[in-house]
This record gives sequence, structure tokens and C-alpha cells, in this order.
Amino acid sequence: MSDLTLDAHTALVLIDLQQGILALPAARPSGDILAKSLELARAFRARQLPVVLVNVAWSPDGGDLPTAEADLAGPHAAPPAAFSELAPGLAVEGDIRITKRHWGAFTGTELDLQLRRRGITRIVLAGISTSVGVESTARTAWENSYHLVFAEDATTDLDADSHAHSFGKIFPRLGRVRSTAEIIAALDA
Repeated sequence: MSDLTLDAHTALVLIDLQQGILALPAARPSGDILAKSLELARAFRARQLPVVLVNVAWSPDGGDLPTAEADLAGPHAAPPAAFSELAPGLAVEGDIRITKRHWGAFTGTELDLQLRRRGITRIVLAGISTSVGVESTARTAWENSYHLVFAEDATTDLDADSHAHSFGKIFPRLGRVRSTAEIIAALDA
């Protein structure tokens, strides 16, 4: 589709491309998702557009773990530090690094501040996991009036049905769903 406009007010936000999450079984091979994400990051950096790398981590004592009661609760103890390290070769100097402690990248972080101070109004979003970190970040971004583009082939979930639901039912209501190739073509337009 040619109706996608990406300009100097656009940032790439990559969710949870970290060793512990990339090691989990996913609906699509995590290596493919990482490769597409690296392709996007290179394209954004080449145009001097912000690249935001988000990871999830908690303090070693687990004191900042979410405490909500749930039938499918999250971790009860902090994973080892290596779990939260970004994939080798992903980060470069000048990237914006955000560490979150919840599903979404906006809650309790300075992501909104970092984007707004750079004049960002549009976010290209990708990463793992579609129905958790990516969708939670997308919903808050939409509620904060950011325009959203979802890189479908640079995103996966631990569950194929959850991925399909987010991309089929939720994301088209929040923004535009495109491929990595379409996003890079829009950067070149």
C-alpha cells in the first residue's frame, strides 16, 4: 500500500528483543524477527531517525515485579540478568534505551518524554510478544495520540492465535499494518 507516510517525526520502537525472550518458543522463528528488526533499525539509523530499544528487567531482589493477582501470573522472582540483555548486535551508540517493568513500554518509563522531546508523532512498532508487550505499548501510544505503524513480519508472539488476533482485530484499529519492505519503501519516498 502506498498510503504510508514516514517523515522526520517517526521513530522505530522495538520491544523485548532480548536474550531471555528470544530464547522462548515463538509462533515464528525469533531469528527471523530479529533479522527483520535489524533491517528496520539500519534503515532508521541511515536516515538519522530515532531507534528505541525496549527491554524488560527487574531488580535482583524482585522487589519491583508486578504484584497483581492473576490466574496466569507473571514471574515470582527476577530472572537472571542475562535474560534482559538485548540481542547481540542490536544496540548501537545513539539508540534510546528503555527498561520497562510492566508489559507496556510507556508505563513507569520515560518513553513518552524521550519521543515528545524529539518531536516524534509516529511510531513504527515491532518485537516480541505481539499480544503482550507490543499490544500493550501500542494501546498506550494510541491513547497518547501517536500514529502507529506495525511491522507485521518483524513481530511475533509465543502463541500463534494471539498473534493472529492482535494483527487481525486490534492493530488495524490502532494504526497501519505493513511489512518491513513497505515501511522501508515509505522511508525512501
